[in-house]
Amino acid sequence: MTLLTPDLCIIGAGSAGLSVAAGAAQLGASVVLIEGGQMGGDCLNHGCVPSKALIAAAQAAERVRRGGPGVAPTPPHVDFPATMAHVRRSIATIAPHDSEARFTGLGVTVIRGWASFTGPREIAVGTTRIRARRFVLATGSRPRIPDLPGLATVPYLTNETLFDIPELPSHLLILGGGPIGCEMAQAFRRLGASVTLIQRGTILPRDDPAAVALVRAQFVAEGIRVIERATIARAESGPSLTLATGEVVVGSHLLIASGRAPAHDRLNLAAAGIDATDKGITTDRHLRTTNTRVFAIGDAAGREQFTHVASYHAGLLVRRALFGLLAPLRADHIPHVTFTDPELAQVGLTEAAARLCYGAALTVVEAPFARNDRAVTEGQTAGFLKVIIHKGRPIGATLVGPGAGDLITPWALALAAHMKMSAMASLITAYPARSDITKAAVSAYYSPRLFANPWVKRVVSVVQHFLP
Repeated sequence: MTLLTPDLCIIGAGSAGLSVAAGAAQLGASVVLIEGGQMGGDCLNHGCVPSKALIAAAQAAERVRRGGPGVAPTPPHVDFPATMAHVRRSIATIAPHDSEARFTGLGVTVIRGWASFTGPREIAVGTTRIRARRFVLATGSRPRIPDLPGLATVPYLTNETLFDIPELPSHLLILGGGPIGCEMAQAFRRLGASVTLIQRGTILPRDDPAAVALVRAQFVAEGIRVIERATIARAESGPSLTLATGEVVVGSHLLIASGRAPAHDRLNLAAAGIDATDKGITTDRHLRTTNTRVFAIGDAAGREQFTHVASYHAGLLVRRALFGLLAPLRADHIPHVTFTDPELAQVGLTEAAARLCYGAALTVVEAPFARNDRAVTEGQTAGFLKVIIHKGRPIGATLVGPGAGDLITPWALALAAHMKMSAMASLITAYPARSDITKAAVSAYYSPRLFANPWVKRVVSVVQHFLP
């Protein structure tokens, strides 16, 4: 039996765990990294990377299908095996950055196997025991499978198996209208599959309804059948889903995209005195569990389930575990993006959430892409930027339209730094660029305060009287 006594033991080599391991090792800490599955975790192997590679192929097909100014639209020829080969190449290109070899080269001791607590201060992996100063649980999440009558007897796909299918589905049924379900619905439709998207409530329920309406309208225009506020009575082979209305929806493949569940069941948390629920491991505002030597980060902590949040958690954890610096966790400045067409991005509060918090004491401004010169020249004018402002500070922003995931960045910075709209007014954007929509929103905020204010006009009149 081998006993290791590192400064830091990290369980899980996904985005969160790898970020902590790289940072801690390069700062001089001794680090053990444990992974029972694939290096890189869900993001590299089953999530962000393969899904965005598939979306890129689907966008290429759609550009051919739509044509452009002076370019006739043409039905695209989609080579689905070649598309999936592109997905695999994308994973393979990025994989070395997350590889065991890279982290071993950084000085990290990498152990492949499943870890389990044997007590409050010790973990076992096979015949190896690790007694570390601090432990970090970064075990991620897995697809949440709904308790649906008949589903256990029906073959279905999740994001963990979707990118291994050899042939394009003729009719893909998608259960779940969150970001994963919506992104895959549009991607597979553009690649040539018939798609039916079924959601218990409304699609993308966390986002601004006006922005979601544009996404929904685009889905319908592209031929995606969207069934919302649906209750499913049972699933049967085929696959088929019987709705509470009695309608039976039949497809060739079924994708379950109904959320994520934390993956902490192998850890034997009770032996370490660590509390957890089906939503995640219980942590305080410093990501510390009920065992003060153990931290939980990323999806395992049951908070926002995004790769960039995992990286954010990792940064806080390195500061806390290595330098003893306390940095309280925030969530008000974290953006999220759904990579549909149009893209939908959000940071901070939506208008509806802000109304609940602040009532009428808000200013809401909008800037449409229809008035953005770059969008006009490219014929992509659907969408808008909405900014929610309280006491002169932005507290939320919604963007829907081309490149929304990139264009939300200055507003994420504004919320992170508690900037005022006056600071945003100093931003100079290149012309003609879509980013000019930020300046348009700032102008929409200040215009009534300047041009419709009689006192401003009086001041101008007085100043003009005294100027030489």
